[in-house]
Amino acid sequence: MINFVYYAPTKVIFGKDTETQAGAEIKALGYKKALVHYGGASAKKSGVLDRVLKSLDGAGIGHVELGGVKPNPRLSLVREGIQLAKKENVDFLLAIGGGSAIDSAKGIAYGIAGDGDVWDLYLAKRKAIACAPVGCVLTIAAAGSETSYSSVVTDENGGHKRSYNDDIARPKFAIMNPELTYTLPEYQTMSGVVDILMHTLERYFTNDRQVELIDRMSESLLLTVLEVAPKLLANPRDYDARAEIMWAGSLSHNGLTGTGRTGDFASHQIEHELSGMFDVAHGAGLSAVWPSWARYVYKQDIARFAQFAVRVMGVEMNYFNPEETALRGIARIEDFFRSIKMPVTISELGIKDLTEKQIDEMVAKCSWNGTRKIGQFVKLDSSDVKKIYQMAK
Repeated sequence: MINFVYYAPTKVIFGKDTETQAGAEIKALGYKKALVHYGGASAKKSGVLDRVLKSLDGAGIGHVELGGVKPNPRLSLVREGIQLAKKENVDFLLAIGGGSAIDSAKGIAYGIAGDGDVWDLYLAKRKAIACAPVGCVLTIAAAGSETSYSSVVTDENGGHKRSYNDDIARPKFAIMNPELTYTLPEYQTMSGVVDILMHTLERYFTNDRQVELIDRMSESLLLTVLEVAPKLLANPRDYDARAEIMWAGSLSHNGLTGTGRTGDFASHQIEHELSGMFDVAHGAGLSAVWPSWARYVYKQDIARFAQFAVRVMGVEMNYFNPEETALRGIARIEDFFRSIKMPVTISELGIKDLTEKQIDEMVAKCSWNGTRKIGQFVKLDSSDVKKIYQMAK
């Protein structure tokens, strides 16, 4: 186990009707005016926006609204939010939605607290010196952004999707009412399930040793999600299943399952270019590329892949041929993805005619024109990334 710092300062308020506490939480923190940032019609139609605004009014918190967040949140809206927040003298960002709304709010928070172009942070040209406070009312269990240090934004001019990670952006509070996820479309729910699994798996596959405690925690989280997801297919209004998935989403990405080890996240970076170019659902993109990544790198540590196969996917260990066990584990999670109606190839995403030119463009963006390698379990250069895209077609 390597040295680590575990920092998880976000206050979690979990359960039914908790969105009505948003105003009181902001007031208790001493802030006066919030930019309420959300997506579109669903926040209004479900009534969650009205309930949150009522709670702000009841607590005496001024507010201004900015809707329009889309999946793979856009840099242009972040910049619009920065201008609006500065004009309205906002001192708090309140996101209503899933990872896209929260990530976009974090981008705005960076922009109003610091000088320079906020996109420079995502391009790794500089580091943030400050961030305005962020809170969130979670309506989609997936990204884990409600308790994480991550923000992912897409520059629609060129399709560049980039992340920026900094503890100063961790939300002050996260309100989680599983009932708010009842009306999510099935595809969006299951894309979220995949994202949660991947946030854990990309920390699980590590070269660091003696990490048994976190291995077991990670395996428990994975097993819970694998067990609960089919229940949501059968009954989307199963409160207990929704609650398990929502809490798993936070625990998978708040840093806990990465303590004592170095994570990988190559699959996330490979997928970012897919969703940046084709605007696909992030979780669905991950299920389309992860099996190919796994088959490309598993020989780095066959024993770890076999451990995953046995402990998580229920494969019987073949002690005479551990490699067979490892490969059966990969195949079995593919079967799980199919069972929840998620793609396991890029063509199943609906991208039937992926060209070599498009692959080369994604490779160039992913590798920053060949200037960096991605991943830690196996460090992948441009040629490796290209092969994974080709395998995943």
